[in-house]
Amino acid sequence: MSKCGVVELSDLGAEVVEVVVPCCLPISAGELSMSDARRMAAMFKALSDPVRLRLFSKVASHPAGEACVCDIMDVGVTQPTVSHHLKKLREAGLLTSERRGTWVYYRVDPSVVAGMSIMLDLRPAGAES
Repeated sequence: MSKCGVVELSDLGAEVVEVVVPCCLPISAGELSMSDARRMAAMFKALSDPVRLRLFSKVASHPAGEACVCDIMDVGVTQPTVSHHLKKLREAGLLTSERRGTWVYYRVDPSVVAGMSIMLDLRPAGAES
């Protein structure tokens, strides 16, 4: 039985964006369904770009738990390119965002990262770290 799902969220008051809730079972627990594989692949694909991975790590490691776009733009590309990459990370369900005045603040959804981590865990069920 799949533990993946899609949740619809408003994207800064504009269009509705689908956010993927990742699978909760380790990949070693059984074969992924095609829909689960597509959902998880979208997340890993979003992180496969070096600029996106840097942006994701800047948000994830920010001391406040969230980062203003103005604080994470120094990744070696132009502002429009940063915006494009942040949009891709949001669409993949890896980041959430909130507009405050003229700035947008980004947060990593801990449940998504935990789900990705659990899915990649190859330890047998019940094994301890």
